[in-house]
Amino acid sequence: MRTKVFITIDTEFSIGGSFEDPLNKRPIGAQNVLCEVKDRSEGLGFLLETFKAHEISATFFVEALQTEVFGDQPMGDFAQAIARAGHEVQLHLHPVWTYFERPDWEQHLTLEAPTDSMHGRSIAQLTAWMERGIATFARWGLPAPTALRTGNLMVDRNVYRAMAIVGLSVGSNVARALFEPDEQALRFNAGMHIVEGITELPVFSYAGLKLGRWTERKSLTITGTSTAEVVSLLQCAHRVGTSAVVLLTHCHEFVKGDFRGKLEINRLNQGRLVALCRFLREASDRFEVTTMGRMASEPVVDVTHRDVMFSVPARHAISRMFENKLSEWNAI
Repeated sequence: MRTKVFITIDTEFSIGGSFEDPLNKRPIGAQNVLCEVKDRSEGLGFLLETFKAHEISATFFVEALQTEVFGDQPMGDFAQAIARAGHEVQLHLHPVWTYFERPDWEQHLTLEAPTDSMHGRSIAQLTAWMERGIATFARWGLPAPTALRTGNLMVDRNVYRAMAIVGLSVGSNVARALFEPDEQALRFNAGMHIVEGITELPVFSYAGLKLGRWTERKSLTITGTSTAEVVSLLQCAHRVGTSAVVLLTHCHEFVKGDFRGKLEINRLNQGRLVALCRFLREASDRFEVTTMGRMASEPVVDVTHRDVMFSVPARHAISRMFENKLSEWNAI
C-alpha cells in the first residue's frame, strides 16, 4: 500500500507585535501571505506555482477569526485563489484575534493578557469559534470546511467533541514538538487515529539529533527539516507501513527579513519544497499525495498501536543545523 502524504500550509495573518507594543505596531495582513519580493509573491504565489509544476494537491488551513481586524478581505481573496488553483481550503482558528473585539483592547492589555489557547476551553466556547469560522467560509463563497487545525496545535478532547457538534470530521491538531497534549492518549507521532469519532492526522513527529539522554524532538516542517531528513523519514515510514505522513509549513517560511520592510527570498526553504515535490512525484508508486478533505469520505482504521517515534541519522541532523545557520547568517 502507498503511504498517504499530506502537505499542509497554515495560511494566516500576523499579530505583528501589537500586544507587546500597541502604540507603534499593528497586525500584518496580506504581506504575511503574499510575501512579496520585487513585486513577486514568494509566499502563496511560490507555493501555488510549485504545486502546479509538480501536479500536487495541498491542504491550506486558512485562518478565519482574523476577520475581526481585517474584515472578509483580503483573506477571502486568497482563499478563493487557492480553491481556484485546485487545492483544498480548510479551517484554521487562532482565537487570539477575538481580543480585538474590545474597542479598548489597548488599555485592557494591562488587565488581561491575550490568550491563543484552544485547549482547556468549554465545548460551548469551542463550538462558537468553530461556527464563526464556518460562517466566514460561507461569506467567502467557499464550501463548508470538513477539517480543522487549531492555532498553535493546542488541543484536548473537548476540541474533538466540539468538532463533532459542528460537522467537522477530520483534524490535524497534534504536533508534539510544538505542543504536547496533557492527555497521554493524544500524544500521536504519525498515522491516523480516531478521537471522539473524529479522524486525527497529526503532524509527523520524530527524533532529530541525539546526544546522550537528550533527544531533539522535531515536527516535520520545511524550515526545521532538511531534504535528506524528510526523504529518510518518508522512506522509513513507508517501510514499516505508516498510514499517513503530515508535513506542516506556512506561506511566510519562504522569505526572510522584515515583513514591515525589506524581504528576501529564503532560497533554502524554497529549494527544500521543490525537492520534496520532485521526490514525491518520482516515488508515486510508494507515496500518494492527498488532502485532508478526501479523508472525510474514506474509512479509517485507528492504528494507535503502531504509532512509533522515528529518528533520522545523526549526519543528516547535523547537516541540517549547519544549513539553517548558514541561511540565518546570509540574512544578516
